[in-house]
Amino acid sequence: MNSQKTSFTLVTTALMDQSRPFPPKLLHRFSDIDTDDLAEVKIIWPQVDPNRRASLLEDLEELAEADTLVCLDDFSRFALTDADPRARATAIRLLWESQDKNLVPILINMMQNDSDEIVRAAASRALGLFIYLGEIDEIPEKIFKNVEESLLKKVNSSDASLVRRRALESLGYSGREEIPAIIKTAYDSKDSEWVASALFAMSRSADSRWEKAIVSDLTSPEPIIQFEAVRAAAHLDIHSAYEPLLKLLEDKNILSEDVYRATIWSISQIGGEGVQKRLDELYDESDDEEEAEFIESAIENLVLATGFSFNMLDFDAIEKFNQDDSEDQDSPDEIGE
Repeated sequence: MNSQKTSFTLVTTALMDQSRPFPPKLLHRFSDIDTDDLAEVKIIWPQVDPNRRASLLEDLEELAEADTLVCLDDFSRFALTDADPRARATAIRLLWESQDKNLVPILINMMQNDSDEIVRAAASRALGLFIYLGEIDEIPEKIFKNVEESLLKKVNSSDASLVRRRALESLGYSGREEIPAIIKTAYDSKDSEWVASALFAMSRSADSRWEKAIVSDLTSPEPIIQFEAVRAAAHLDIHSAYEPLLKLLEDKNILSEDVYRATIWSISQIGGEGVQKRLDELYDESDDEEEAEFIESAIENLVLATGFSFNMLDFDAIEKFNQDDSEDQDSPDEIGE
């Protein structure tokens, strides 16, 4: 116990030492942080430079993305009250996957009352998970309806466009009858940011009525609209999008980096004749290691999503899949997006 306390004292000492970066090896100490250690952080936290606090939370966000086993919920809840809006916004993002219904009133309050636009927008987006949970009956009806009403009120408010757009995106999961009309109004606005948010909401709707609009925007000259259309095509499993997506990959130089990667991943989800061949070609042509790894992951995803094919790269993917399956066969599988 003493060695554990001494170890955490190293964490607080490092936080207070403004002369050098916070050691990455200590970041894991914030995962599943115990009550005593969190209390120790709370004592010294106001004395830590705001830039250092914000930077620490951003580092924790990167850690959470890289290591799915870490749990930063307790520390992130504490950081929701930070005086710096950068820290509050990052803390919200760290809690985006938390299904704790006790977060709902906190997030609604932040969406409605936080002084910073970025924080209000982050809270609006985080509430989308609870719309989804409400639609699948995983949270009480009263809480679900409160989230819906709060987001609807925010969309129709005079708040900053970013906050209202994030609220619209969260409402994409909602099955309420007035939501499609709100999405269409945003889509018809001709404002590229609102159109992009409308497409994002469409992608969450499981509603085939949006197919024509989404396919049309696959060739939009606006990268943010094209990006959301490409993603929406995969989320809604729009098979009529396969040929336009494949055509986009004929000349990757005309696409932004985000659209290029989104197109590769979306077409690996949808599949279709010629997709395997084109992805293999892109893999062979790539001279960037990170890009090649991404394309290889997309090929593996295509193999798993649409069935096995027989080239050397697929054999590697199949072998890895079989090894993973063999290792996991004695324990329950968890399948997520």
